[in-house]
Amino acid sequence: MLDYVDRILVAVRSLDDAEHNYSNILAAHKIDDFESPWLNARVRRMALGSTQVELCEPLGAGTTQKHLDQWGEGLMYGGATTGDLDAFAQQLIAGKVKFTRADDRLYLEPADLHGLPLVVSRTHKQPRAEGPVEFLYELTMVLSSPWQDVASRYSEGLGLQPERNVGITFERFGYVGALMMFDPDRLDRIELSEAHDPAFAMGRFSAKRGDAFYMCYVQTDDLAAIITRLEQNGQRYTRRTQTPTERDGLWIHPSALNGVLMGVSRHSLAWQWSGRPDRVHALQEL
Repeated sequence: MLDYVDRILVAVRSLDDAEHNYSNILAAHKIDDFESPWLNARVRRMALGSTQVELCEPLGAGTTQKHLDQWGEGLMYGGATTGDLDAFAQQLIAGKVKFTRADDRLYLEPADLHGLPLVVSRTHKQPRAEGPVEFLYELTMVLSSPWQDVASRYSEGLGLQPERNVGITFERFGYVGALMMFDPDRLDRIELSEAHDPAFAMGRFSAKRGDAFYMCYVQTDDLAAIITRLEQNGQRYTRRTQTPTERDGLWIHPSALNGVLMGVSRHSLAWQWSGRPDRVHALQEL
């Protein structure tokens, strides 16, 4: 019943400072501002390719301020869409997932979803904004719980179809799990990454936070532009490969984007580990 990953909500202390970061690093564009009583925050929507980043500055005590007090700046909610919000609400009720209707969308109760803070809106595809980012496509959960148990809960609660899951193992980062694909013909998904080894960042994260929202991923058709922006602004990132010129992808350090760890993969590359390596477009020779 979920169609697309469409946004992330980021708790920030200053909208203007955060807008500066997302504009400089990712060429995100301001859409508008609104106030959310549910979040008790002033929210700045920014276009990120055909998806969005919502920067949330608290107006006082409440959801956003609590996140800042407990965890600092960073990912507060991941966003997804559904074609029929009322039908999805019925799915949540049947799946025993509590939710709140606010801001013309559904805010799901993280405690009912192994810590996943998900906000679901009606599907409304936006044209791609200018810039190197095509779209967000992944919300990543790091788990201390067995990933199979979490996958079962998400199938029951969110209506995700288990036959679409793609198993994953990444020794580089010390985790195993699954990609819960929304549609077999698109990259949109929730990643479940079970990690325990303290030798790896994800294992240390799960020891500290348990099951929690860890990072997100975007696709780009101009990785060189993002690298140039990162380096011009003196921001840290980790390369995906050891080739002389990085052309496949990278991970942007949270210090660059107000506490958000963001993976970046070149156009189509994510199909390599998403069950359809035949869909990866080969790079042209330099």
